[in-house]
Amino acid sequence: MNSDTSSPLCQRQQRALSLLRAAGILPIVTVDSIDQACAVAEALQRGGLHSIELTLRTPVALAAITALKREFPEIVVGAGTVLTRDQIAAAEQAGADFLVTPGVSAAMLSPLAESSLPVVPGAATPSELLNLIEHGFCVAKLFPAAAVGGIAMLKALHGPLPALMLCPTGGINEADAAGYLAQPNVACIGGSWMVPRAWLQAGEWEKVSASAARARTMIDAARAPAS
Repeated sequence: MNSDTSSPLCQRQQRALSLLRAAGILPIVTVDSIDQACAVAEALQRGGLHSIELTLRTPVALAAITALKREFPEIVVGAGTVLTRDQIAAAEQAGADFLVTPGVSAAMLSPLAESSLPVVPGAATPSELLNLIEHGFCVAKLFPAAAVGGIAMLKALHGPLPALMLCPTGGINEADAAGYLAQPNVACIGGSWMVPRAWLQAGEWEKVSASAARARTMIDAARAPAS
């Protein structure tokens, strides 16, 4: 197990944790054009969300990351659905602030640990999470969160893995988001309910902003000191 808190990976993991905590709720966005990426970023900002995970699922994704960092330098932009070594390098070159994966193969462990960017690696089981911990990761994405047990899974993991901080993603919606945010081992939650493709394709930016504003309210409520 890599327990050297001064190691470059540990320092990048602490940066990843800071980015997730600052986000609270991370919109997971898939776009079809640079203009669409800019419009959704603007709409999310109007609602109070200033971090985005832009998935590498469309041909324009990398160019969109570069455009967002140029047009909205204050926005934190992560590259999501990172699956290969080449995508790690491409996301770094595109200007992404951090990387997110749905899972981690044996071949991807070293490239992710060696990336110059903060990484939020994905895992679905205790064994996968233990493997990440043994390789120096202390922050991970629990995916697909709802399918692997949701809040009950997070509560079960907290006992044996109290130092591991998670970003549950997958199947979370506006109705249950607050319950996830309340868990002590959750740094952030990822979701796409405030950026459905139908809204983006129809240009319904007011709906995106309104949903983002409700998410912002949930984040602020979760962080409010207990009375």
